[in-house]
Amino acid sequence: MMPPRLLALYLTIAATALMVACQAQAREEAGQETEQQRKPAEPVQQQVEVNSRYDPRRDDTASKMVVSSEEILKYGDTNVTDVLKRLPGITVTGAAGRTGGEIRMRGLGSGYTQILLNGERVPAGFSLDTVSPDMIERIEILHAASAEFSTQSIAGTINVVLKKAVKKAQRDLKLGMGGGRDARSGNGSLQLSDKDGLFSWSLSASVFRYDYDFGGTRDSPALDLGYLPDGQQNLLRRIAGDGGGRVEGLNLASRLSWNYPAGDSLTAQFFLNANRGNNRSNYHTETVLGERPDYDTNDIHGGNRQVAGRTDLNWVRKLDAGGKLELGVRGMANSSVNDSDTLGLIDGAELALDRRVQLEATYDTISSNGKFSSPWMPGHALSMGWDGTLSRRKEERRQREATPPGAGPARYSDEHYRSDVRLLALYAQDDWEITPHWSMYAGLRWEGGDTRSAGDSFDAVRQRNSVWSPLLQTLWKLPSTRGDQLRLALTRTYKSPSTSTLIPRRSISINNSQAEPDRQGNPRLKPELALGIDASYDHYWAEGALLGVRVSARRIDGYTRQGLLLIDGRWVSTPINDGRANTQTVELETKFPLRALLDATAPAIDLRASLSRNWSQVEHVPGPDNRLDQQTPFSGNLGIDYKMPGGMLTIGGSLVLTSGGPVRITRQQFAYTSMRRDLDLYALWKFNPKNQLRLALSNLLAQDFESNAIFRDASGSIVRAGISATTPQARATMELKF
Repeated sequence: MMPPRLLALYLTIAATALMVACQAQAREEAGQETEQQRKPAEPVQQQVEVNSRYDPRRDDTASKMVVSSEEILKYGDTNVTDVLKRLPGITVTGAAGRTGGEIRMRGLGSGYTQILLNGERVPAGFSLDTVSPDMIERIEILHAASAEFSTQSIAGTINVVLKKAVKKAQRDLKLGMGGGRDARSGNGSLQLSDKDGLFSWSLSASVFRYDYDFGGTRDSPALDLGYLPDGQQNLLRRIAGDGGGRVEGLNLASRLSWNYPAGDSLTAQFFLNANRGNNRSNYHTETVLGERPDYDTNDIHGGNRQVAGRTDLNWVRKLDAGGKLELGVRGMANSSVNDSDTLGLIDGAELALDRRVQLEATYDTISSNGKFSSPWMPGHALSMGWDGTLSRRKEERRQREATPPGAGPARYSDEHYRSDVRLLALYAQDDWEITPHWSMYAGLRWEGGDTRSAGDSFDAVRQRNSVWSPLLQTLWKLPSTRGDQLRLALTRTYKSPSTSTLIPRRSISINNSQAEPDRQGNPRLKPELALGIDASYDHYWAEGALLGVRVSARRIDGYTRQGLLLIDGRWVSTPINDGRANTQTVELETKFPLRALLDATAPAIDLRASLSRNWSQVEHVPGPDNRLDQQTPFSGNLGIDYKMPGGMLTIGGSLVLTSGGPVRITRQQFAYTSMRRDLDLYALWKFNPKNQLRLALSNLLAQDFESNAIFRDASGSIVRAGISATTPQARATMELKF
């Protein structure tokens, strides 16, 4: 067997070589794709020192990886997405250096990856990027489902936990600013906490502001291309535009806690998030060949305002014989307003479209949870509990559309919509320590939901569904090594349709086409059900040194994809259940201090590397490239941290690669995305125990991001090709303790 330190070193070298090769291949594929998209394609064993500190990854039977606050704040990120992109097995879609990308595990998003805030699913429209990283205590990554959390987690679960523990008095202030050619930002945060006997409290506040622009010289290019079945080009449109916007917000979080000598505790936590933004864009289409669009110029101005408040009350009661009872009540209120003004102009004519839309939405929820845990047999720890939620979402959409002069009066369109959701979950789980080296986790969770929706533009919709989720995980610590361990998990998970995908109302596009269809929900959607298996091997070959391998597979029944239909002369995209899909993943990870390879006199350098390879197949879509949910095929990252002698200066960097490539969505729909590359650097100067300066450079490669949408049938093909330009960003943050 190859020594583990050599395996770790070879994996790091292999990751570097493979990522370089992927960059070269991506450039070659991008060039080939540019040519291809213009033509219709053919159918187609070592003793180690044991760390006595508790480590969830090593010690919990249920698979869990925990990211500490120190790791979260290392690069001075201002949003959670940038933190997550550097973690093994997690990818973020979209252009590097841009906010708003989708967070994915196993390359899957759109509901396959469950996002939780303090263990609870976030409401529709709420973005984790509005939560300041300074307010986060830890991030938990669950690769396999556990009964305690919702099993709507086919790809896995990311649980963001806000700061709770108050260990000592704290007075921290952080002020930061940054920017680049096309963006400017500023942020500040304040952390206060203290204890007084049984009582402790904490208060966190943060503010941020982000300004951005694009296409300052109208150089944001996009193309509409069309070809007849014989290959003759019949459409060429050049689209260019510019725009920009601003996002700003405020976060407040406080926690009050009473801890009694007998072990009982009572806590109250409050969270408030308020943000607003505006955006503007102006796009002009030059038609060189073929039919002109409905509007040659689209000028859009929009704005949004959102306020979300949350209250958590929790009581913990210690019982005899090591038992514990936990009870909690949570309330959440979310209100948002979105405005958009759209002007459509035709070259050589007067204003042809003047559309104003305002959408007001409220989301209110109250939920309760309870958990009883107790050892009930030698080696067994039993837990059982419930989660119950009542929520209501109301929307009011007002549309005012003026017609061209002389064509009649303005058209008004008002829609009201309400949905009520009732959720109940019951679960039981048992942690069984069979031997000192072998433990097993067994859980069973039942989740039931009742969704009722009504509006004045569609018939009332009601859907009920329930899912039983048996779960089994086991951990075997190899007795001959004390540093090796194997895990196996068998799970049943699901993906429930969101409320918006069930509502049969239609959202109208401006220039309707196969590339820009209207969108409409489907009240007949059913949940996707998945059977999963996960296996992993972790080898701890020195203090702080890990070499890990993880493999997984999922079989998904009732797979939901976006269908594209032609209804009354307009293209409409709607979700439909379409058979079975399968997905597989292999992940490699290593991290180690350089001293584990050399000796104690080596520099204080920490290295880390990971590679993830994903495959998937949708049975009702012919291959090749029939990937599930446009799955990310490959991702990898390299990282290095160096603490200089004396500890006053720490520097580091990371390189993250996320592959793209062609994908076949349906028999007629195709897509292509280019590779994403993120190179970030940071430096931390500790002037004294109370003051430090953090500098960060991000998106240093400034790679343009290409994304294409392709529709092809017997009448020919249409291609929408677009490129997003990005620029490097710099940030400085002063951190003060007082």
